Amino acid sequence: MNKKTIKSKSAGSKNSARAMSRRKFLTATAASVGGAAAIGFPAIVKAQVTSMRWQSTWPAKDIFHEYALDFAKKVNDMTGGELKIEVLPAGAVVPAFGLLDAVSKGTLDGGHGVLVYHYGKQNALALWGSGPAFGMDANMLLAWHKYGGGKELLEKLYKSIGANVVSFPYGPMPTQPLGWFKKPITKVGDFKGLKFRTVGISIDVFTALGAAVNALPGGEIVPAMDRGLLDAAEFNNASSDRLLGFPDVSKVCMLQSYHQNAEQFEIMFNKDKFNALPDKMKAIIENAVEAASADMSWKAVHRYSQDYADMQTKQGVKFYKTPDAILQQQLTGYDAAAAKRTADNPLFKEIADSQKAFAERAVRWDLDTNVNRRMAYNHYFAGKKAAPKKG
Repeated sequence: MNKKTIKSKSAGSKNSARAMSRRKFLTATAASVGGAAAIGFPAIVKAQVTSMRWQSTWPAKDIFHEYALDFAKKVNDMTGGELKIEVLPAGAVVPAFGLLDAVSKGTLDGGHGVLVYHYGKQNALALWGSGPAFGMDANMLLAWHKYGGGKELLEKLYKSIGANVVSFPYGPMPTQPLGWFKKPITKVGDFKGLKFRTVGISIDVFTALGAAVNALPGGEIVPAMDRGLLDAAEFNNASSDRLLGFPDVSKVCMLQSYHQNAEQFEIMFNKDKFNALPDKMKAIIENAVEAASADMSWKAVHRYSQDYADMQTKQGVKFYKTPDAILQQQLTGYDAAAAKRTADNPLFKEIADSQKAFAERAVRWDLDTNVNRRMAYNHYFAGKKAAPKKG
């Protein structure tokens, strides 16, 4: 073998070694980069989505169902889609008055309604909206609930009836009308024998006034009036009443009443379902409740005032102020009904005493502090309708 051949083989061996070394280096580098990427740039894992099926206690066309959808959207948006709440209208799964049982049993994951709809389970629930609330408005009642001990008392109440739920009262409602009638109500005697719809402890109040009371959910009231099964009824507010068709069966609405002076909505979760959520998601829900409460209040001012005006100008509805004599009789009737409940139900007394203690200072502060807005309204809008007619 000559020197040239030996030299050529030697060079080939060196080149081969260099290639192998380079491949090893590149492989090691790739592995190293991959490892660094795994450490510094973790793979994106899609968040698990929790879905909940809810039902409201309201017909799909009612603004109340819209409020339920508003809350669900806030939660869905705030969780970035990790929690998806679907809200069905009343009757889609259970009747409106069956919501508590359905959520407690897990048939539904949650719902939107009012506490007084569960009155048949525990009459102390009437104290969250069905009555004069010792002069508090709905926002004050919510203040009592959050800061005055109401939250703990509601938990105690639901535990006493075995309700497996987590409840969030929210959304202060304006004072509700006395109701819709065939003619203006001018005296207490006008209620005698009147077939009337209301709910909660207000059943006792209107019964004491002489009415024959029937409790019906919102979607059933106007059809009952249309068929003559009811002579008169109350539901809630200008927008709901208009959407549900009250102006089609009555042209007289009496404004101002103590029967539901301070009501609010209730957002309800199945307790097991709620407790299984991550703490971060629970916090989002609690904050969404308060955000929805404020938004609902603002939307109510806008929509209720518009529908109040439209019913007068476009549908010929006449609004009258409830006479003071009837308002005073409502207070007397409520006191008598509450006294009976207090005697039979220690929890009713405990909750009422708590509310009364809070109301005594809160209402006094409110009355002493806030100016009466009627003077300002009359000053700026003199000559326009400033108040409902006297009944």
